[in-house]
Amino acid sequence: MGLAREQVQQQIREIAERVASSEGLEVVDVELRGGTHNGLVRIFIDRSEGVSLSDCEMMSRQMGPMLDVEDLMPGPYRLEVSSPGLDRKLVKLSDYERFKGKKARIKLRAPQQGRKQFTGRLEGYGDGAVALESDGAVMRFRLEDIELARLVAEF
Repeated sequence: MGLAREQVQQQIREIAERVASSEGLEVVDVELRGGTHNGLVRIFIDRSEGVSLSDCEMMSRQMGPMLDVEDLMPGPYRLEVSSPGLDRKLVKLSDYERFKGKKARIKLRAPQQGRKQFTGRLEGYGDGAVALESDGAVMRFRLEDIELARLVAEF
């Protein structure tokens, strides 16, 4: 599906953001999995006080018919709506500021200083880079160099 898959994902995100914003929710991420006969649409939602099961159910009830009408998926699909969890992905620039001081793991597309993965405390985003305090030093990573960033659950 290549580019078409990215376009479908973006269209689903736009629909989900309209629904979510009307309910005081934030769309954290949208994932598409599977193929033309076993598609999966995952929508991760959040709000400052946390997400309830009824929030997920409401989002699912509203999104299902909208996706069917828009006919974005090439075949049968399953829709899942959930909270992003304790190890949530950091997707938006604002996530790096919102979770400043929290423990995070960053995986890079290419090694820096001989490593592709770094774990430490988020120092935020500024001057075009994400700052992460790791092993006593502040590391800076350009957003385009980050393959995946997630919070690390702390108990």
